[in-house]
Amino acid sequence: MARTNYFSSIVKVLEHPKEYYSNRQIPLTKFRVEIPQKRKSTIASLLAWGSLGHDMKNFYQVNDYILIEGYSSIRPKSSQPGCSNNIKQVFITVIRVYPILLSEGRTNI
Repeated sequence: MARTNYFSSIVKVLEHPKEYYSNRQIPLTKFRVEIPQKRKSTIASLLAWGSLGHDMKNFYQVNDYILIEGYSSIRPKSSQPGCSNNIKQVFITVIRVYPILLSEGRTNI
């Protein structure tokens, strides 16, 4: 079982959110964000379930800054033949989201 920790930070959206459906037809929205840090920025994947994920997909765009609250977990990246399994990936399951700085030229407001 992966260790989880509470996480709260302002992040920058790097790609348009994509919506998937689980085997029980529950919507899951996934997209990558950048967590700015003083020395080195980190790329993480956000996961949002249900209507929160659907709202995030419809409202947020690339280069938006949002404040997120949720639980983080670090998991090994999917192993491919010939790759070492030491590479880890950060996942954050979002509970709450707040807009901070939205990009210009929005068409869906």
